[in-house]
Amino acid sequence: MTRSAPNLLKSASLAPVLLAGLPSLAGAEGFIEDASVSLGLRNLYFNRDFRQPGAAQSKQEEWAQGFLLQAKSGYTQGTLGFGVELIGQLGLKLDSSPDRAGSGLLPRHADGRAADDYARLGVAPKLKLSNTELKLGELLPELPILLRNDGRLLPQTFQGGMLTSREIAGLTLHGGQMRSLSQRNSSDHQDLSVDGRGGVFSDRFDYLGAEYRFNAERSQVGLWQARLQDIYRQDYYSLSHKQSFGGWRLGASVGLFDTRDEGAAKLGDLENRALTGFFSATRGRHSLGAGYQRMYGDDGMLYIAGTSTPLVNDIQVRNFTSAGERSWQLRYDYDFVALGIPGLTAMARYASGAHARTKAMDDGRAWERDVDVAYVIQSGPLKNLGLRWRNAMLRSNHAADVDENRLILSYSLPLL
Repeated sequence: MTRSAPNLLKSASLAPVLLAGLPSLAGAEGFIEDASVSLGLRNLYFNRDFRQPGAAQSKQEEWAQGFLLQAKSGYTQGTLGFGVELIGQLGLKLDSSPDRAGSGLLPRHADGRAADDYARLGVAPKLKLSNTELKLGELLPELPILLRNDGRLLPQTFQGGMLTSREIAGLTLHGGQMRSLSQRNSSDHQDLSVDGRGGVFSDRFDYLGAEYRFNAERSQVGLWQARLQDIYRQDYYSLSHKQSFGGWRLGASVGLFDTRDEGAAKLGDLENRALTGFFSATRGRHSLGAGYQRMYGDDGMLYIAGTSTPLVNDIQVRNFTSAGERSWQLRYDYDFVALGIPGLTAMARYASGAHARTKAMDDGRAWERDVDVAYVIQSGPLKNLGLRWRNAMLRSNHAADVDENRLILSYSLPLL
């Protein structure tokens, strides 16, 4: 279900009043001194060519400009500190047409046309007591059980509350509740649903989590539990470790999701366990990695619509999360600073999946090959301007065949 977001212009007109009044509350070193304001700019050209015979749409091709304003205060002095964060987003259409729309960069009208622009403004007051912080309002969660998606023009945001506590060395505790979300190409607030299972909604996502770092912070264990009210309950267990060995830097991470129906079970009986693991070896500027992912149970991976996941094969086009699917990945990264070109990096990745169960078959297969080349200008008037090319090829017997290119220019301008 969709709820209209507050009018952006009305909200924006209140923002200066709010911000102007806050210093009087500060009394306050810290509130102003620790404040920061930045404007992120992202220019993105997206081209997805559908290669399978009889495709309903030959390609998605759009070009847009995004602006992301983030203003963060410090905290007022005293036992209980008060602060505020502001998130403003604006997306502008540069090129699109009804037959090429639907890339996810821009909202799409009922007649197939992409919107000329879209925007939203959100505020998140925050409180801090010792090393415990509470935020309420417009949020950008980056949690394994709720990972906001930033794969297009502007990031997905959530409306709710997040509590983070670091009172014990090495231990981080998390808790929170989300009531709605705004998709990455939308100005509206929407109720929560499961990705790929439209029509069934909830207005409450609760979670608890704990992460503990030890062994000189080379190792970490995590334990999480989440509940999308009356739809699913999910547990997540994780373990990661980094180790130097000779001239190598080795890394390993393993995670397990265990998800089943909850409460009124609005989607019926649900059962999924998702195993994910990635292992890497780095020497100098070269890095090699291998990953494995497997779905168990009657259902594919269950997660909030539009979000990403920490699964190793949740990559550029596919995430290889159909029921029963088993997939593996090989990856290579290189940093060209070793060749005297600081700021230039490249990545190549190949993933393959099999045994996917769909309505049409019991052995769905797919493979995806990705190439990612990025360069950040190191000096001069364009210092920190980022240029990135992302290319993907996907072939499958149960999903769309895709050739995809994304060209991205990005820049972050500090205003305070």
